[in-house]
This record gives sequence, structure tokens and C-alpha cells, in this order.
Amino acid sequence: MKRFHVNVRVKNLEESIAFYKALFAAAPTVQKPDYAKWMLEDPKINFAISLHPENAGIEHLGIQVESDEELKEVYGRMKEAKGAIREEGKCTCCYAKSEKSWITDPQGVDWETFFTFGTSTLYGEGANARPLAAAPAI
Repeated sequence: MKRFHVNVRVKNLEESIAFYKALFAAAPTVQKPDYAKWMLEDPKINFAISLHPENAGIEHLGIQVESDEELKEVYGRMKEAKGAIREEGKCTCCYAKSEKSWITDPQGVDWETFFTFGTSTLYGEGANARPLAAAPAI
């Protein structure tokens, strides 16, 4: 089964958590000083917010898969979309260990397809790294 993924950059994490907690009638599944994620079943969505007060708005859209086979299937669809694919491969991002690839739609919106196979105590490494100072203490 595939899950639609949305990540929104927010100006105020606490205010946004309260808003989405009420909207979804559920507490975040993951909550960090600079990040929160809801893995909802109704509606089935992986909805995340990350603290970026300087650049709030849609971060990216994506399709989360549950197996390597589904990842190959969606990757094949990315090839059919005829955009420039950026293969990130295995990485640490959003406090999770994943394998992913990216493509940008004609409007300039980034899409990722990814398979998550573990958790991490870090927001990201490599291309996804950001200074710890960016995350305020809770």
C-alpha cells in the first residue's frame, strides 16, 4: 500500500502542532523540537511539518511505499513522467532511515518517492543535514 506524503514548512511549530492536532483529531506520531509527523489512517496520509520560519510553505510532496517492490514500481512511474530524477539512495531524513529518489513537476514542486526502513535520532545527514542550532529547545 502506498501513502501520500506532504511536508509543510511552518513559522511556529507549537502553533502549527495545535492546529493540525485539532484538524486531524490526533496527536503527532513523531514530535521533535523542530519537526512533527502524523501517520494517519483516515485519511491515509503521512503529513509532516518542519520548522523553517524563514521560508514557510509547501516543502515537497511524495509517495511513501511499504516495500522495495513498491519503490521500484513508483520509480518506474517517475521515469515515465520524463523529469530529471535525482536518486538520493539510502539516507537519513526526517528522523528516519530511508531510500528515496526525487523529481520536480512542471510547476517546480519537488516530489519524492521513498521507502522507510528505520528510525534515527538525527533529522538528517548529508544533503538533508542542518545545523542543530536551527532547532529550538522545547
